[in-house]
Amino acid sequence: MTIDQKSSAMIFPRIGKFIIIFFAFALVIVGIRAYQLYGYVFAKNVKSEYILLIPENSTYSQISDSLQINDILVNQKAFKWVAKKKSYPTNIKPGRYLLKIGMNTNQIVNMLRAGIQEPVDVTFNNVRFKEDLAGKVSKYIQADSISILNLFSDEKKIKEYGFNTETFRTMFIPNTYEFYWTTSAEEFAKRMKVEYDRFWNESRKAKAEKIALSPEEVTTLASIVQSETVKADELKTVAGLYINRLKKGIRLQADPTIKYAVGDYSLKRVLTIHLEIESPYNTYKYAGLPPGPIAFPEVSAIDAVLNFEEHKYLYMCAKEDFSGYHNFAKTLIKHNRNAAKYRRALDKNRIYK
Repeated sequence: MTIDQKSSAMIFPRIGKFIIIFFAFALVIVGIRAYQLYGYVFAKNVKSEYILLIPENSTYSQISDSLQINDILVNQKAFKWVAKKKSYPTNIKPGRYLLKIGMNTNQIVNMLRAGIQEPVDVTFNNVRFKEDLAGKVSKYIQADSISILNLFSDEKKIKEYGFNTETFRTMFIPNTYEFYWTTSAEEFAKRMKVEYDRFWNESRKAKAEKIALSPEEVTTLASIVQSETVKADELKTVAGLYINRLKKGIRLQADPTIKYAVGDYSLKRVLTIHLEIESPYNTYKYAGLPPGPIAFPEVSAIDAVLNFEEHKYLYMCAKEDFSGYHNFAKTLIKHNRNAAKYRRALDKNRIYK
C-alpha cells in the first residue's frame, strides 16, 4: 500500500465518523423538536377553567390576548402554533366556549374552529313587564335588552306567530331554557314559540276548552291569579273564584289589574280614584278578562287555572294579619265584613296608599 493509499484510508474513516456523528446529532435535534411539537399538540394546556366569549367580528389577536391576559394556558406558544397549523385565524366562530382544566391544545383549537359552544341556562321568572324580561334574558345571551324589547312592537312578526301586541306576552312562559350565547333576539322568540307549542299539549288544550278559555286567556287569567297571592297553596282557590265570576258574568274587580293600569305595583291600598282610571285593564269598569296578561305567569299559575278548585267563592280579601293569605266569601255581606277588618288593619298600621 502506497503512502497516498494509507492517507486516504485514514481520512475516509474519519469523514465517516463525522457523518455518523452529524446524522446522530441531527436525529437527536429532530427527535427533540418532534417531542416538543407533540407536546404542543397533545400536552395538557389549560390550567384553570375559563369561559371564553368570542363576540361577532372578533380577531384572532383579541382571542389570543384574552387567553394570555387571563393566564389560562400553560403554553401560549403551543396554542399559537397549533392555531396557525389548523388555519384557525381565518376560521373564527363567535360563541361561548368552556375551556376545561386538562384540555390539550388540539382539543382547544378543534373546539374553537368547529364552533362547539357551551350552552347556557337562561332562567327568567318573577317577571311583570316586558322590560323586566328583556333585562333578565339579555344577561345570558348576546342579544341586548333593546333588541329583545323590540320584539314586542314588531306587529308583523307578532302576527306571524299567531298573536297580537297584547297577547304576545303569553308566548313567553317563565322557566329555564338552554340556549347558545350567540342567540339573537329573533332566535330567542322563535325558540319561545317552540316551547309555547310544546307546553300547550293536547291535555292542557282540552282543559282550557273545558272552561271555555283559549290558551292566551288562560295565561291572562293566570297572570291575575299569580298577582293576587304569593301563597302557592292558594293559587287553585283564587283561580276557582275568578272562574266562578267569569261564568256568572260578574266583573273580576281584581286589584292587580288596577295596579297594572296605573303602572304602580307598589300600591298597598287601591283607592276610589284608582278605580276610575280609563283602561281596558280596569276590571272594575269592564267585564271579562283584560286584553292580555298583566305579567308573565309561572307554569304553576297557569296549571292552577287549568286545574282550578271547584267551590262557590265569589269574593276575596287579604287577611288582616298581613300573612299573605286571603279570606274568601260566597256572599257580598260576608265579603264586606272581611274587607272592613282589612281596612281597619291598614288604618291601624297607617297604610294609606
